[in-house]
Amino acid sequence: MTRPIIAILRGVTPDEAVAVARACIDAGITRIEVPLNSPDPFDSIRRMADAHGDIAEIGAGTVLTPDDVNRVRDAGGRLIVSPNADPRVIMATKAAGMASWPGVMTPTECFAALKAGADGLKVFPASLIGPAGIKAMRAVLPAGCQVYAVGGAGPKNFGDWIKAGADGFGIGTALYTPGLSAGDVATRARDIVTAFDAAIQ
Repeated sequence: MTRPIIAILRGVTPDEAVAVARACIDAGITRIEVPLNSPDPFDSIRRMADAHGDIAEIGAGTVLTPDDVNRVRDAGGRLIVSPNADPRVIMATKAAGMASWPGVMTPTECFAALKAGADGLKVFPASLIGPAGIKAMRAVLPAGCQVYAVGGAGPKNFGDWIKAGADGFGIGTALYTPGLSAGDVATRARDIVTAFDAAIQ
């Protein structure tokens, strides 16, 4: 079963990217982003897409420009995640046939991102508004709009965010930090999935 979780592999290197991605996929996390401030991110995306693109949605995070969107597409990526809501990036993403998840914090940003074509909203950093902030925004957002909490949301508090209306999560340092082995990531990924499954019971 695929969970509504995006793995954020900030700092992953091309040589480890395929194995780390596999560890996530095997645990049930099949959306994976390589932030563009990682070492050689387009190489990592290309390797992961070549190896796992048929069973996972591979892409990039910290995407700030339309040029970066096109480079991710050329590397085989299908997912664009940003820390901000730039309409140019969102529209370039949709023009390239990829999924757009811009970062938002306020209702104004949420509606602007959706108007530009965003597939879902990444509330970031979620810790600044907390579950209460998500709950308040959820009351005015369109039905069916996907809202993921990123930054401050994780295995210890999945339940609180889900009750507030979060549909899913982006998980970074709780899943991967530079230097961890694929085996380490596999263990963390399984624990995260177990915690998520428990939270939705």
